[in-house]
Amino acid sequence: MTEPEPVTALAGFSSPDAVATSWTHAREELEHAELYWLSTVRPDGRPHVTPLIGIWLDGAMYFCTGSDERKAKNLAHNQHCILTTGCNRLDGLDIVVEGDAAQVGDEPELRRVAGAYESKYGDHLTAPDGTWFGLADAIRTADALVFRVTPVRALGFGKGSQFSQTRWTFF
Repeated sequence: MTEPEPVTALAGFSSPDAVATSWTHAREELEHAELYWLSTVRPDGRPHVTPLIGIWLDGAMYFCTGSDERKAKNLAHNQHCILTTGCNRLDGLDIVVEGDAAQVGDEPELRRVAGAYESKYGDHLTAPDGTWFGLADAIRTADALVFRVTPVRALGFGKGSQFSQTRWTFF
């Protein structure tokens, strides 16, 4: 599947002579990140943020959760969410992905997602003593809720010798 190419723009607060980060580079960072932070909104309007594992596949971020977890309840009320990833130092790239979470129920898509999780997280998902052993099977059988977040907008915060703020807009 061909992923859409966003419109790329260098945003404010960038260093003089800074260059916008390419979407190719940002997408690679999204693909290889091990941990993401999901921000959702509770029904009463208060924010909720939680770390989770996820994958980038076919132009979207995917994550899974249980039906009784706060993030699932929040998304049932309000699908708007933000996924972030990056580094905990003043060098590298932090990425913010804005979009709406859509629950995935299509069996072929669930199989692709489960396979991508196994490929990315390996023994954490496949070894009997792995942190999330059995998660891919729960994805395949729809025992875990799977959400797809197709980006509407993404932001990249480059840090290091030059600081840059890049905005990617998807149409």
